[in-house]
Amino acid sequence: MKTIRVGTLLFWLTLTASGQSVSGLLTDANEVMAKMSLNDAQREMLSQGYAGRRLYILDNERMHKHSELLVEVQCDPAGAKHFEVVSEEGWSSANKHVLKKMLESEVETSGASLRPKTRLTADNYNFSLAGTQWLEGRPTYVIDVVPKRADKYLFEGRIWVDGHDYALVRVEGRPARNPSAWTRSVHFTHQYQQSAGFWFPSTTESVTQALVFGRTEVTIRYFDYRPNTASVLGSNPRKASFKERSYVEH
Repeated sequence: MKTIRVGTLLFWLTLTASGQSVSGLLTDANEVMAKMSLNDAQREMLSQGYAGRRLYILDNERMHKHSELLVEVQCDPAGAKHFEVVSEEGWSSANKHVLKKMLESEVETSGASLRPKTRLTADNYNFSLAGTQWLEGRPTYVIDVVPKRADKYLFEGRIWVDGHDYALVRVEGRPARNPSAWTRSVHFTHQYQQSAGFWFPSTTESVTQALVFGRTEVTIRYFDYRPNTASVLGSNPRKASFKERSYVEH
């Protein structure tokens, strides 16, 4: 099952028919989450992990600063993540103390000891069904998520689960615990999309309000994502350059 993380700074609809109900679906949030857990386990087994690229973009209004970090990610079959920085530019202090710290946090939480404590499971969260909606022509369950403890790696908010694949489609929320005394608020939105039967992240957007630095926005673009089984089959997707801004996801 997907893991949602909240780092030191962040973290972490367009409705095609807003408010339209979906018939013939489950009516209990825990049933939906159980099916999601089962389907995620099956997808993880088939994919044998994944590989891809991410572009982190940070903008601070008060300081008039901008930074970017391009990384490659490898996720092994056990779920552990490994990052390699390809290039970086802009505000070096933010790259070092914010964006790279986010990578370190994600590596830590993907490890065997912490991963079960950050997953969307009944051990970590209470779930309640808020309704159903259509997203990009597909029915989804809308589920409110409340953490069972004030953990910096958990969040409070809402998730959207695909009604056909039982995969995570969208997440909105805020950290279960404020990252620091200097942080007033954090809000993030994380979105996924389907590619060749697998669901990969597409974008993450985060806004943090802090006492000293004011408003900081972090956007993550995900591209060239593919399951590790694609390498076995001889797939060789085109690599996008750092300066390229026409992101071809997955």
